[in-house]
Amino acid sequence: MPSTSPPSISGLDRKAFLIGLTIAIAGAILFSAKAIVAKLLYRYHIDAVTLIAFRMMFSVPFFAAVAIWKAHTEPALTKRELAKITVMGLLGYYLSSFLDFLGLEHISAGLERLILFLTPSFVLLLSVLFLKRSITKLEWIALGTAYAGTVLVFLHDVRLGGANVLLGGAFVLGSAITYAVYLLMSGEMVRKVGSIRLVAYAMCVSSVACILQFFLLRPVSLLVQPVQVYGLSLLNAVFCTVLPVFMTMAAVARIGAPTTSQAGMIGPVSTLFLGALILAEPITGIQLAGTALVLAGIYLLSKKRV
Repeated sequence: MPSTSPPSISGLDRKAFLIGLTIAIAGAILFSAKAIVAKLLYRYHIDAVTLIAFRMMFSVPFFAAVAIWKAHTEPALTKRELAKITVMGLLGYYLSSFLDFLGLEHISAGLERLILFLTPSFVLLLSVLFLKRSITKLEWIALGTAYAGTVLVFLHDVRLGGANVLLGGAFVLGSAITYAVYLLMSGEMVRKVGSIRLVAYAMCVSSVACILQFFLLRPVSLLVQPVQVYGLSLLNAVFCTVLPVFMTMAAVARIGAPTTSQAGMIGPVSTLFLGALILAEPITGIQLAGTALVLAGIYLLSKKRV
């Protein structure tokens, strides 16, 4: 007689894990596309300060609306929680994004993606050092496989960095480190305040910092730009900022910060194809082989036991 018992808890956990992994991958692809949009915006001779200010000016209405909604429908946060969220906003979406866009002024998008691939390593290392988290053998294999693919895909880009490669590389490395700290902090805070509320509050903090920085460092006249700059900035705000940050937090809530950061490996590789489609960058056989390795790493990660 066939069993009519409900599905096992392990089966439900597996389904939830795969849903979280899918959200993390989709968010990573959208978030990584900001490098392509930034390169398009730099064609209009704007700098990183102006670029990130426009990005946050178009983003902040979405985050402010969600923050106000959550403030009126959920219990008030403690001063300690608000302080942590403020630090997270300044680290994860102000300092990290600003350093990344500064780096993109000096190095190629390929080298930027390669350096940002260090983020999962930093998250795992910080988890071991400060949270006493154990790293499974499968996680290391998945990480190593994806890293091998990344190196294979982007190794030739390192030679195209130009005279300022060390300066630009240092900026992007700082971006990777600060974003790793943000992800690790988010894993703790998301359980206390909820993923949507956390993102909304942190992004409001980041938006204020980015916009204030613009008005302190640049003349107001730079707000007048070609219509293409406004269009690309709106694209950058909605599809490369608002959607992916909410998706990343939703993934962290489901599968944790380290696994979310590892799944994010697919994002930089996706820009390889976006670069070919939008910027007419060539795709070689070596790049395709590296992409296959990264996808294999993501597949191994999906087989992790929950």
